[in-house]
Amino acid sequence: MDDQLLAQILSGVRDYHRSAPPRPFVPGETPILPSGAVLDEDDRVALTRAALEFRIASGVNARRFESEFARYFGLRKAHLVNSGSSANLLAVAAMCSPRLGDVRLRPGDEVVTAACGFPTTVNPIVQHGLVPVFVDSRLGTYNPTVEDIRAAIGPRTRAIMLAHTLGNPYEVAEVAALARERELLFVEDNCDAVGSLYRGRLTGTFGDLATVSFYPAHHLTAGEGGCVLSPTVELARVVESLRDWGRDCWCEPGVDDTCRKRFGYQLGGLPFGYDHKYIFSQVGYNLKATDLQAALLLTQLGKLAAFGDARRRNWRRLRDGLAGVPGLLLPEATPGADPSWFGFVITVRPEAPFECADLVRFLEQRRIGTRRLFSGNLTRHPAYDGVHFRVAGELADCDLITTSTFWIGVYPGITDEMVDYMVESVTEFVKSR
Repeated sequence: MDDQLLAQILSGVRDYHRSAPPRPFVPGETPILPSGAVLDEDDRVALTRAALEFRIASGVNARRFESEFARYFGLRKAHLVNSGSSANLLAVAAMCSPRLGDVRLRPGDEVVTAACGFPTTVNPIVQHGLVPVFVDSRLGTYNPTVEDIRAAIGPRTRAIMLAHTLGNPYEVAEVAALARERELLFVEDNCDAVGSLYRGRLTGTFGDLATVSFYPAHHLTAGEGGCVLSPTVELARVVESLRDWGRDCWCEPGVDDTCRKRFGYQLGGLPFGYDHKYIFSQVGYNLKATDLQAALLLTQLGKLAAFGDARRRNWRRLRDGLAGVPGLLLPEATPGADPSWFGFVITVRPEAPFECADLVRFLEQRRIGTRRLFSGNLTRHPAYDGVHFRVAGELADCDLITTSTFWIGVYPGITDEMVDYMVESVTEFVKSR
């Protein structure tokens, strides 16, 4: 490609990006989204450059992002996939892999998880013939406690899989210690919490595996996409094989004979010398992302700290502005945590003289976007009729969350003016009741 022509095109892309006039915020007219991507001219240029180079499959950008993202967490390997949901599927599949020997999960084994969350944390458990054991989530932090999890462990429990709710870490160090004590596998769903800290350590670094989402609502975006983080080379090899069709070969696409013995293997019932690129040692998938997505993630990664600062700032401004408003239970960080918040969660107290649905309707009419706390109580959804699961204790808080909890946005695209309008709107509604 002509370097001079490329530079001219990319300069034009920057001019195009800058040509869009800024839109002033108009209260009641401008939508305040609960979440969304924040994209600048560097992101647009990165996508354009990757497209001009026809990097349409996983390639050099994907490998570079995987390396830099793993380095950010201080872990051995990151594997880019096509969604956060696929990352969770891949993590559970890895935990079930025969390559783990006696440690592997088998059908009928139990996995402790939260009843209140997003379904794709739970669905891979069900899809692999495992049994979810649901625990309650506590109002305020919206996470289970380590004692909730301890009480849920039974004779068939073999793993724990939990998400950090709306970026707020649960007691993840204590959960990891409990998993080691009871010899349980531990998958840390970090999809909503990239950049969050617990006791000074990044979430996503405590589990046997961790997962991340790059959907536009999340801390970094590739439009779609996700990642599985592995602390060991051994687990990374299992994850990579399952992501890449289940093949035994570890060559990158388009690369041959990395091991220098491509035609020197005899595995299974295949003849000696069968091409290693086409030997499959696991029942896998094709869950790879594209190089265009990776190009966008590389520019997004450089802004992660600033994005986290904005999320914390917006959350704190909302928290201070709504302090003391009657009838509302406001969120609290888990002790020892420094969340990179995904959203600002509000529960309407049972004794309040108004309903959650009324407050949500009022905010939506003012163009303030709201979201429920994902599924609420998953056990009440029709998808799980006939699914075998166990409930540990009561799900009283989870049921209250289902009827009375919602969240509003703190993502970096929200300005102080927008935050103040949200505070004003909530306060006005409550005073009117």
